Amino acid sequence: MAHSSAAAARRRRAAGPAPSLTGPASDVHPVLRRTTAPPAALDLLAQARAGLDEAAVLETPNERYATAHLAALRTAAAVLAARGRPETSPRARARIRSAWEVLPEIAPELSDWSALFASGASRRARAEAGIQGAAGRRDADDLIRDVAMFLRLVERMLVLQPVLPQPRPDADPPGPEHPDRPESGHPGRDLPDAG
Repeated sequence: MAHSSAAAARRRRAAGPAPSLTGPASDVHPVLRRTTAPPAALDLLAQARAGLDEAAVLETPNERYATAHLAALRTAAAVLAARGRPETSPRARARIRSAWEVLPEIAPELSDWSALFASGASRRARAEAGIQGAAGRRDADDLIRDVAMFLRLVERMLVLQPVLPQPRPDADPPGPEHPDRPESGHPGRDLPDAG
């Protein structure tokens, strides 16, 4: 009996002091952990990544633009697959809405991105139809760059998310959002470059 209690005491000392249950949680740092994003969302992200890689090597601006826009659409679909909730009323189910309309409701932090890509949907349709000059070289290059940033942001949101300590019920409310976080900023401006 004395042997088992001595062994338990050694294990406690080796593990260090027990965490405080009453102390501040501010000394606990977030840890990045893999989340359990649904397989469908992960598959859509992989398809988006492959589409973006394909868009980068295609020859004509129309093909590059249309393929990059499709990659953005698959990225948005991954968010909807991970966070979306099915429509409950028959009237809501009967109305077909684009991913760009639904995305801001499911992920408000992506509203600016949704507006950006929604504005390019008609150009993508013209480019897919083969209309001469629907997308220029610069249009395609800019879109590929924007989609790359959007895809990276969504991958971080869905695959690697910080697990933060839960606030105690008696604790003060958390402070304002961190001002350095670009998630809600204008697409393409506040994010680091794709290096």
